[in-house]
Amino acid sequence: MGDVKHLDKDNFKEEIGSGVVLVDFWAPWCGPCRAIAPTLDKLAGDFDGKAKITKVNTDDYPELAQEFEVMGIPALFVLKDGEIVERFTGVQPIAVLQQAINKNL
Repeated sequence: MGDVKHLDKDNFKEEIGSGVVLVDFWAPWCGPCRAIAPTLDKLAGDFDGKAKITKVNTDDYPELAQEFEVMGIPALFVLKDGEIVERFTGVQPIAVLQQAINKNL
């Protein structure tokens, strides 16, 4: 079963550099961020071995959020080989995220 991987400034570049990666910029105090967490857990299981599902705590790593020009959270980015191919702000239905990941696999 896949797990949501927590990224930090030390492993961020390495983790997003290749393949398809969903990055969730979030914060512990953010209600919508907590609401989408079960969706991310399900995606991590569904795409285990095919795509990475990751999270970045914007309170701990504001420089990463700034690099991605995050204006509101949750902010979800789908990257392929380190390049942003999709971006979403706010809670998204699982089908929207599944489709965004699938079309970039």
